Amino acid sequence: MGLDITVLVVDWDHLGRMPAAERLAMLEDAAYPDDDCDEGGGAHARVEHGWVRWPEMPWCALYEFFETLGSFKPHFWAGQAWEDVRDFAEPGLRAALDAFLAGLFWMGLDDDTDTGTGTEDEPAVGLFPAEPDPWHPRLLVVRTPEQVPHLARAWAVAAPLLEGLREPYAIHAERPGRWIANFEEFVMLLRDWGEVVSEASRSGRGLIGLPI
Repeated sequence: MGLDITVLVVDWDHLGRMPAAERLAMLEDAAYPDDDCDEGGGAHARVEHGWVRWPEMPWCALYEFFETLGSFKPHFWAGQAWEDVRDFAEPGLRAALDAFLAGLFWMGLDDDTDTGTGTEDEPAVGLFPAEPDPWHPRLLVVRTPEQVPHLARAWAVAAPLLEGLREPYAIHAERPGRWIANFEEFVMLLRDWGEVVSEASRSGRGLIGLPI
């Protein structure tokens, strides 16, 4: 057992029209519909990598990350790997990835360095009840439609510069046998997040990472 993450791109207006006390349950139902376990390859059959969309729920889409099995551990270890290698990154890439990763799953540095994401500390204020159900752990990612473009711009800068990390990553961050063991796995996870952020930005939607 361990912490999981399910990432949704969500129509914020649709979410806002629902009673606040019902929003988490609605998101969980959207992520895992009752008839989701269709082994025959029907409309609700799961995919292993990429977008999962349901015609009856056009207000949201789920993204399956490559070979993470829904676990949050690869995202955590990608953040650790970035801390190991960031000092050896070109300054433009370092600033862009700081902003991108801190807006998603990386806790950032202890020195409170400004990552330039333009995001507030509590983007979910007013979106969910102030005292959430204790059976529902806090959301792992919440980015409003206004915040997502900051992440998309950071990714647009970082993406073409990632190859410059290959050599320093092999020296300072490669950890065989661990989640995100090498540069290729690190970049794959980042590109998946880049796809999620880019789609949310294009569609004017927000991001939510459920702890399920």
